Amino acid sequence: MSSGDQKNGGDKPKEAAVWPEVERAECLARGAALKWASGVFCQPEHLERLSHYKKRESQRTASIHTRLKSMVQSYLEGVGWGLEQLREARDELREVSLTLKEAGLESDGNTDCLTSLEKLREVSVNHRQLFAAVSNLPRLYAIRSMVLETERLVESRRLLEAHARLMDLERWQDDILWQLHGATGTAGSSLSSEDKELVAKYFSGVGQLVDALGKELWAVVSSSLALARQNPTPFVSAVRIVEREEALDRALLAERGGAAGGGSRPLPAGRPRCWRACFFQVLEEAVSARFRSVSYLHTRGPGLAGHLSALQHAVMADLATVRHLLEHCVPPHYQLTAAYLRASHRCLHTHLAQVSSWDLESGEIFAVLNWVIHIYNRYDGTSRAGHGDGESRAGTSHLHRRARAAAEQIRAERPVLLSVGSQKSVSEWMHKALQVELQDWQRDQEPDTDHEGFYQTSLPTIITQMLEENARVALMIGESLRDQTIQMGLYEIENLLNRFREALVEFGKEHRRDPTNNKNKFYLHYLLASISNCIILKQSTESLQQQQSSLSAGQFSRTPPNPLAALDRAVRRACRLVMDQLLLELQPFLPGLLTRPWLVQGEPVPKLCSVLESHLDLYGRVRPPCRERLQEEAQWLMVVEYVRALMQKKLVCRSSEERRQLAQQMLLDDQLLREVFHSLESEVSVPEVNPLALLPVLADFIRLKDPGMLTLEVSGLAAKYPDISEEHVSVLLDVRGDVSRDIRWAVLDLLEQSAPPLPAGYRPIFTDILVPPSTMAFCLPTAKCA
Repeated sequence: MSSGDQKNGGDKPKEAAVWPEVERAECLARGAALKWASGVFCQPEHLERLSHYKKRESQRTASIHTRLKSMVQSYLEGVGWGLEQLREARDELREVSLTLKEAGLESDGNTDCLTSLEKLREVSVNHRQLFAAVSNLPRLYAIRSMVLETERLVESRRLLEAHARLMDLERWQDDILWQLHGATGTAGSSLSSEDKELVAKYFSGVGQLVDALGKELWAVVSSSLALARQNPTPFVSAVRIVEREEALDRALLAERGGAAGGGSRPLPAGRPRCWRACFFQVLEEAVSARFRSVSYLHTRGPGLAGHLSALQHAVMADLATVRHLLEHCVPPHYQLTAAYLRASHRCLHTHLAQVSSWDLESGEIFAVLNWVIHIYNRYDGTSRAGHGDGESRAGTSHLHRRARAAAEQIRAERPVLLSVGSQKSVSEWMHKALQVELQDWQRDQEPDTDHEGFYQTSLPTIITQMLEENARVALMIGESLRDQTIQMGLYEIENLLNRFREALVEFGKEHRRDPTNNKNKFYLHYLLASISNCIILKQSTESLQQQQSSLSAGQFSRTPPNPLAALDRAVRRACRLVMDQLLLELQPFLPGLLTRPWLVQGEPVPKLCSVLESHLDLYGRVRPPCRERLQEEAQWLMVVEYVRALMQKKLVCRSSEERRQLAQQMLLDDQLLREVFHSLESEVSVPEVNPLALLPVLADFIRLKDPGMLTLEVSGLAAKYPDISEEHVSVLLDVRGDVSRDIRWAVLDLLEQSAPPLPAGYRPIFTDILVPPSTMAFCLPTAKCA
């Protein structure tokens, strides 16, 4: 290390104590420089450019020093300028302080002059008060006589003259108060309580005159509807007085700005009066009184329609009076007819809301809503017809929307009131119809048929007609009520179908307890009629749902009804009961299937086909698509029971001849079953996996002569019927009777390795067929040894 470095190293602790950041910055700079140098001079040949790097770094260092010096110099100049400004401000503050001290000394010397000015001010105030009193003495002496004269004019209803006298009195009072206010001296001072009491004592009758005149004015306005045909002059006078007061209010507000004190002249007491707003308020109260004058006797029950009719005539008569008589007595900007309409709508809305709050019957509800929708809206349309200007049309259009909203608000305030009667009636009718349906099931005769030959009962006809009639009546009121009625009907259909499904279950249980009971002779027929009824109800339900407005979705707080799901559950339950009955009738013949007597004689397949034919003939009495569904279910049931009989190993082949005979007999049975179900194949689409196609496949499996080909045969069988299990294949191998243990293991091992997943839409067959356990419990299971 050089001596310069040693010197710098000796000063480093002192600098670090003063500027700790300097040491940290120096360390970072040295580290960065070392890293850069190690990267640049990593090889000896790079040392040749050392002088170039040294020169470049020296220039960079010099540039940085120059910029630092320039920046520090700029900061120092700014600090110097700031110090100069502070010195100048200090000198100016010193001069201001001296000037304020001199002003204070001069003010203290003028105290004696203020005392003489106060005496002069008192003399001036007294002089102005005496001048105001002398100038107003004639008016003060005439106040009493003018008050009495104005009272007489008001009592005789000479309203215009009375109002002119009243305006003079108010102007005198206002002038005297302002003179007294100015006589008190300064503009910011206020009157003393003694002066105010004195003026109020002289003008004590003016306030009573204002109240009396207003009372007479509002009496005239409130009786204008009744007296317009006789003498509209008082009403015209009242309107002119109202307009005078409005003009005076505007002038005073514009002149004095509503100030209550200060330098401006204050408003007179009681201003602004806003008599035009009071005029319309009194008019609305008069309309409300006219509504109350309509008799409320016999309003409930049958008298409600008469009350609404009387209300209609009274409102229309008043509307004609306002439009043809009173409208010409007021300025055009009053729009008196529109004001009367607004008041009438508010009163009508309040009255109808009160009526709707009563415990009304269904007929009364219909009368109210019919009046609101048809009469009320027609009244509103008539009122709009007489208005030609844009502002009036806009106002009446708003009233038309209020009229439309009135009925909606009544329905929204009491939704249960509007639907509880109909819902109760529908629920009772549906309950009665269901009871009649249950009684029909016990009849000792077949169900009735329609013109197409399908079984049916009276249940769907009653329900369909009732719901359609309710929807039609509700539509007379409005689409919203129609949608609500349909929604209620859908809820009731869903409840009915749930009870209907429970009744089907009980009907099935009763039949299973005593199948030979004569009361259940036509059990199957009424099950089929129930399925046809469900199809008719489904069509009616879809028709009702189509009538609903798309805007009504999501407006009901309850969970939306799902009658179609309830219909599907009821149909599936009825179809299951039909299949149970088919299985019950097939059961006596099923034990004889795939036995040695069956192999020799072919029995009992013809009897099974006879039962199937009779059932399929009855299924033709069911409306599509359930007819095809029943036929398909019968086909599946027969094939499943046939294969189940095969899985019971009641017949095990002892030779190739028996295997040939077994396969031949299975093919004959398949031919008989195909002849029975030929209508199914011709009328409906054959499913992707035809159950009847299973019997020839099983026959080919049993008839196969070479056991070595069984692996390939099982592979094809598993590909076509992926739900077949090892137990099923093992039983089929047992039925053949010629499969060795090695072949069995190979076949089962192949089936285990190639078990494919069930494809989408595939209906399992073998899943419903359980393999019975082996009767030789002491034997080892047929499985591959480890």
